[in-house]
Amino acid sequence: MRLLKSQIDKKHGSGFATFLPEEPEDMWHAYNLIQPTDLVRAKALRRVTKTSDSGSVVSERVKVDLTIAVTSTDFDVGSGQLHVAGRVAVENDYVKLGGHHTLDLELNRRFTLEKVDGWDSVALEMLREACETERKAELWAVVMGEGIANICLITEHQTILRQRIEVPVPRKRRGGLDGHDKGMEKFFWTTLTTLLRHLDLSGASSSASTPDKTVPLLLASPGFVAQSFLAYIKAEATRTTNKPLLALLPTIIVAHSSSPHVHSLAEVLASPAITTKLSDTKYARETALMDKFNTFIRQDDGRAWYGPREVERAVEKGAVGRGGGVLLISNALFRAQNVAERKRWVTLVDRVREVEGGEVRVLSSLHESGQRLEALGNVAAILTFPLEDLDEEEEEEESVDAAVVEEEAMVI
Repeated sequence: MRLLKSQIDKKHGSGFATFLPEEPEDMWHAYNLIQPTDLVRAKALRRVTKTSDSGSVVSERVKVDLTIAVTSTDFDVGSGQLHVAGRVAVENDYVKLGGHHTLDLELNRRFTLEKVDGWDSVALEMLREACETERKAELWAVVMGEGIANICLITEHQTILRQRIEVPVPRKRRGGLDGHDKGMEKFFWTTLTTLLRHLDLSGASSSASTPDKTVPLLLASPGFVAQSFLAYIKAEATRTTNKPLLALLPTIIVAHSSSPHVHSLAEVLASPAITTKLSDTKYARETALMDKFNTFIRQDDGRAWYGPREVERAVEKGAVGRGGGVLLISNALFRAQNVAERKRWVTLVDRVREVEGGEVRVLSSLHESGQRLEALGNVAAILTFPLEDLDEEEEEEESVDAAVVEEEAMVI
């Protein structure tokens, strides 16, 4: 995401920023940055009806600068389209104040974002991440079976299905192996050709290539399909003396998956064998943290807690601080409709980072680690020292409140 202009008072949080999304990943950042009550300004097409002096009605579409106060956002992961709905906040010749409109934010179309409630620390961190100049691709993956392949791009923030390939492959039969072998060869050729088109190993305008970092390629399948595909890639790289493809070979990792479908990718990436090989990626580090958290939960020794109230109590007691404390929080919480709810989580993040000195990991809701966290209430913590009975404190408070109510009722 290119930051074209920024006037943000970091002390008070007031101001605006103008962006130009250049890659599909940028739309994901825009989705996380834009929250209810924010003001978004962008070009929009409006159908305008005019009545001439003769009484004839003419309808035409005009391009206008439109500013809306956001009420909701809708993000389509597959197409990368972001729709922002809201009420018109600035009147002009074509639209009335308070009218409903939806802005369709697209690649290479600038928009301006102003936060009425101010740019808090989490929003500023999102802004920094969105405008980092380095490429954000972490891993390419092909989950495949006989005749089926799903090419996926895994970034720091989401897993994107780039293309699904289906090629008919005859079954193996006695005396009819040629048909199966020819079908598999055609399937491998189609998959490799499509993969290379997405990878763009030439480096020109590729979201997956950088001058100083080679993005790994993961091949996963049931059985030996992935291994056979790797052998095909090696043979093609040697036959064609394709130098970029030859350079890619050392980065290729082969793994076993339970199925050739995208959902099995989460299982593959969570396996210790793969996370070890991909240890330098943000995705793998977050997966390792979730694994560590689950280990502590199984041990039940008070070093890990999940759920809003339990985690907030642990932070209040100073247990998520220096020396190993980690707050795991989903980015979905910062898109809450309720402003007070969003501020609640921003305050928690600020306290862990600035007061307690602990580590904060904001997990993406579109990654496997973020989805695991969602099942735990979207927030969890690894503690610096064990704490017991954080959940029982809530039960005691509820019983005390109930007793007080009952006593007041008896007095009345």
